[in-house]
Amino acid sequence: MRIDAIYTNARITTLDGSRPTARRLGVLAGRVVGLDEDLDGVSAAQLVDLGGAPVVPGFNDAHYHLSAYGMRLLQLDLRADTVRDLDELYRRVAEHAATLPAGAWVIGAGYDQNKLGAHPRRARLDEAGGGRPVWLQHCSGHMCVVNSVALERMGIGSVAGGTIDTDTGLLTERAAELAAETVGPASAEHFVTAIGRAAEEAVASGITSVTEPGIGTAGMLGNNCADLAAFARARERGLLRVRTNVMPVAELLHEITPYEGDRPWFGLDLGLASGFGDEWLKVSSVKFVVDGSLVGRTASMSEPYADAESGFLREERDVVIDRIVRAHEFGWQVAAHAIGDAAIDLVLDAYERARRLHPRPDPRHRIEHCAVTRPDQLPRLARLGVIPVPQGRFVSELGDGMIRALGSPRADWCYRGRTFLDAGLDLPGSSDCPVVRGEPLLGIHDLVNRTTSGGQVLGAGERLTAREALRAFTIGSAFAAHEERVKGSLSPGKFADFTVLSDDLLRVSPDRLASLSVGATVVGGELQYDAGGVARLS
Repeated sequence: MRIDAIYTNARITTLDGSRPTARRLGVLAGRVVGLDEDLDGVSAAQLVDLGGAPVVPGFNDAHYHLSAYGMRLLQLDLRADTVRDLDELYRRVAEHAATLPAGAWVIGAGYDQNKLGAHPRRARLDEAGGGRPVWLQHCSGHMCVVNSVALERMGIGSVAGGTIDTDTGLLTERAAELAAETVGPASAEHFVTAIGRAAEEAVASGITSVTEPGIGTAGMLGNNCADLAAFARARERGLLRVRTNVMPVAELLHEITPYEGDRPWFGLDLGLASGFGDEWLKVSSVKFVVDGSLVGRTASMSEPYADAESGFLREERDVVIDRIVRAHEFGWQVAAHAIGDAAIDLVLDAYERARRLHPRPDPRHRIEHCAVTRPDQLPRLARLGVIPVPQGRFVSELGDGMIRALGSPRADWCYRGRTFLDAGLDLPGSSDCPVVRGEPLLGIHDLVNRTTSGGQVLGAGERLTAREALRAFTIGSAFAAHEERVKGSLSPGKFADFTVLSDDLLRVSPDRLASLSVGATVVGGELQYDAGGVARLS
């Protein structure tokens, strides 16, 4: 028998209980065909020596804005690790503006007022923009700051589900989305390029699969109504180097008649619903955005923040419930963005009503972020079979701001890990990149250590073991996408997606996890990233 490739001389952690470790892995047609003794007497078109390096199943990020990350890579970078204070931000905006034609938009993204001390101010951006409109997107994607020229172009005074402060130029939620629409979508070619840039970064960090949580609109959740075509074009050109599940935003779902007599279809045109696509590009869940941002104090809480009001819902309660029930009725897996505990209550009410009115097996509805989860909500999540998709990765980069926003005891309920597992819930791994850096090794480090950049511990009781964190970023994320039969472990018949590491993350001390590096990334049996001769071909 001759197969496509044999990867040998490796220390493989398979996460398959029937065969936990291996030294050799065979690939045929992009899938694992055998391990160790299964390969005795088998020849291969390619033999790859991994030099004794540790190997784990490919990292799968269950909430990774691939397109937004790529767009930010092509914009003015205002993240905390590149901009130290507001004066530096204004200076960088002015320098960038000076390179642009008169009247062109000055676009930047990634700033965090918790790190800078305050949001940028409209008046200072007027000076920096030099007469040009300025639009700076917050790291969360849920708010932005604009200058006077930009406000004039937008021509908006108020909007339901968002706020506009004309004195400072700060816009939140729906208002921030309108700002993005005013700036307008990028060209299709630019958007495809952005997807490719982000995919390069993803495979370099060991990622083999992502779920893109929201396409089809301008701003954080896509570019325009033709986003799926852009992803398809990126795939055709070989730019989409990671397996990608995309979530259309709920605003795209609509009534289509006639369907069955007088019964209208509710979904996308042609009857598209969850599951359409293939192993490289697939429509997964539908994305509902119910509330806002925790660090921006717009997430909907049952009690006020320690330093602000209680946040708000982006739509009326009955509207949210009715649309979620309709999506469930027509076969969608629903992924609802809910950060505050009040928003989580609302989503759970919707899921409970949907399952009562329209029973169907194993819908696996998700709550994206599921951030501030009260103890009494845990058993209800489990009873309804909901998958929480928290970002333990936020702990180090955003945790200090979360602690200030919530105070005690709510900070300990924030982006849970251990208590979700103890409640019997399936836990995926995710980053919400580019809100924070998206390297899974950093995410695993945060899930295990839960220490903020300021040295505080955020939820000590939520710490995971390294194996549990690895399982989240592999098996957990596969399960969240109904893909556990083909992803998550290195077992015969599953995709040959794996990551080669500098050291064994299951054996190093917890404080070293973030210092590990990716040596190579293999997707479908093919080498997509090699840090420098890690994989020796023969």
